[in-house]
Amino acid sequence: MAGADRLVSRFLEMLAAERGAARNTISAYSRDLEAYGDYLQQHGRRLKDAAPDDIRNYLAVLEAHGMARSTAARKLSCIRQFHRFLHGDGLAVDNPATAIASPRSARSLPKTIDKKDVEQLIAAARGRLARAEGKSVFKAWRMLCLMELLYATGLRVSELVGLSVRAARAERDFLTVKGKGGRERLVPVSASARDVLDGYLEVLGRQEGGEGKWLFPSSGQSGHLTRQHFALSLKDLAREAGIDAAKLSPHVLRHGFASHLLAGGADLRAVQQMLGHADISTTQIYTHVQSERLRQVVETHHPLAKKS
Repeated sequence: MAGADRLVSRFLEMLAAERGAARNTISAYSRDLEAYGDYLQQHGRRLKDAAPDDIRNYLAVLEAHGMARSTAARKLSCIRQFHRFLHGDGLAVDNPATAIASPRSARSLPKTIDKKDVEQLIAAARGRLARAEGKSVFKAWRMLCLMELLYATGLRVSELVGLSVRAARAERDFLTVKGKGGRERLVPVSASARDVLDGYLEVLGRQEGGEGKWLFPSSGQSGHLTRQHFALSLKDLAREAGIDAAKLSPHVLRHGFASHLLAGGADLRAVQQMLGHADISTTQIYTHVQSERLRQVVETHHPLAKKS
């Protein structure tokens, strides 16, 4: 391994001298290349003679041992830089890493919200309305309506704030929503959300100028409430409800809508249509959320799953 050690040392010296790499980075790269070199040696190969298949096989071994794809991708980055250095300095005939694709990152599970937290948010919004006086009454109704509709329909936040009064009044049990790519879909509205929507429409009609085009009007350029304004208002409501505002957003409530429907036995195709997903594979991610939660329940509560 003496020759291999010298090659690795030259590479690490270059990182420190030319790129100003931090000590922790140097240490991590040293460990990665030591493990990579050991693997090649076990298979009768040398670092400077490695072939693309050697790198692919090494990555396959890492995956078989349960290494996270993000970690494998970091190790591959180190190996790529190392072989680029060897080739660039004339220490190797070619660079075998150029033909290696990065491991695809696993799709992260969407953040969601417990039903109890949703109930607390809606209760906080209703509490605001009960206490509201004067001009604050309209804002309290608006926030309650936004909350009820978002959790009842799973709309994207842009779809929610961009709803027209016409869409809200067209049919009692459905909203006609224009989503991505201009595609329209019918989204059912629960009885409780419809009652709140009716109450809000009545208050909206009493505002100066009466009903206009938008369900949630604003004096801004768009003419309706912005996504950013609603997101900030939602965080304020979360703090009022005793919920960690940093973990909450309109998108998290959309995820909660989908996850809770599937947990209750809803059909995946129906949830896909309500969410406006063009591809059902996008909706299937929520089934993984449920599977992960079930796994955590078993690991936490099953007596044989607990580690001694």
